[in-house]
Amino acid sequence: MGKVKEFMKKKDIEISLKRYGIDALGAMAQGLFCSLLIGTIIDTFGKQFHIAALTNTVATIKDTPYTVGGLASAMSGPAMAVAIGSALKCPPLVLFSLIAVGFASNALGGAGGPLAVLFVAILAAEFGKAISKETKVDILVTPLVTIGVGVFFSWLIAPTLGSLASYVGILINQATYMQPFLMGILVSVIVGVALTLPISSAAICAALGLTGLAGGAAVAGCSAQMIGFAVISFKENKWGGLVSQGIGTSMLQMPNIVKNPRIWIAPTLAAAITGPIATCLFKLEMNGAPVSSGMGTCGFVGQLGVYTGWLNDIANGTRADITGFDWAGLFLISFILPAVFSLIIHTGVKKLGWVKDGDMKLN
Repeated sequence: MGKVKEFMKKKDIEISLKRYGIDALGAMAQGLFCSLLIGTIIDTFGKQFHIAALTNTVATIKDTPYTVGGLASAMSGPAMAVAIGSALKCPPLVLFSLIAVGFASNALGGAGGPLAVLFVAILAAEFGKAISKETKVDILVTPLVTIGVGVFFSWLIAPTLGSLASYVGILINQATYMQPFLMGILVSVIVGVALTLPISSAAICAALGLTGLAGGAAVAGCSAQMIGFAVISFKENKWGGLVSQGIGTSMLQMPNIVKNPRIWIAPTLAAAITGPIATCLFKLEMNGAPVSSGMGTCGFVGQLGVYTGWLNDIANGTRADITGFDWAGLFLISFILPAVFSLIIHTGVKKLGWVKDGDMKLN
């Protein structure tokens, strides 16, 4: 047993919730952002501003035409796998071999491909790390083992994991349509809390394919956390804090939350209020890339995702146009209401003596 631990330590194989549930999951979201999400943004930008270089076909593969953005989106599987491998500190031969693993697991995972990539890439990466530099023909053995293990597990578990993730996502979406008030609260609060925790709400939304009304609730919850913390901590952090939290991440407050969890009350309750408003009043839906549902106001990706979804709906005939009510709902849910509700609730929390000035100061 001691030799096994020593070997794993030498190979930097750490079986832990932090390594897999935080580091790998967070990296996967970055890989997804740099492929699928950026590809979607490029396509949307090209279509809206009629930029031929971005809307013209640049490659045709098996009768499927691809734009620049389309090519970026098509590489989401390899991008996620390589990002995961980077987080797991894979040596070069393992890291590069994960490109094939990511493609296989994402393709076989179907709609739930991101979840399949997460599990399969971790398995392939750790097997690859274990064999790396253990033979004199490392340049042959390490890629063969990494790709072999990855493709085998892609065949073995990716379809099941993908179907499971897709089923859970569909269940959440359908439940939100059936019970928009209750599910609006639950989805908004849970995904919003995940955004602030050192895990990836974007990766969770992508893995579950969280779109539609549930996606809209997720956008509301994430926006409430980011805008909420940005506004209620303005006295301590000024404009720099407003920007870094409001369009960056509310995760910056995690050290302060550990010190005083009560600072989390205002943004979380704000999410519980804006979630059902989004689902019941404005019928806010995320019909863009699922990863956008878990981004909130980070780089305004959540809002861009909703807008992209509107364009998709117009293109497929399920929406006639974008109304003023749609825009009002998006801005109210994303920016105005989270700020107002968070400030009101935070004032009450401070009067109770649960939070004091300086509790949300960023280092």
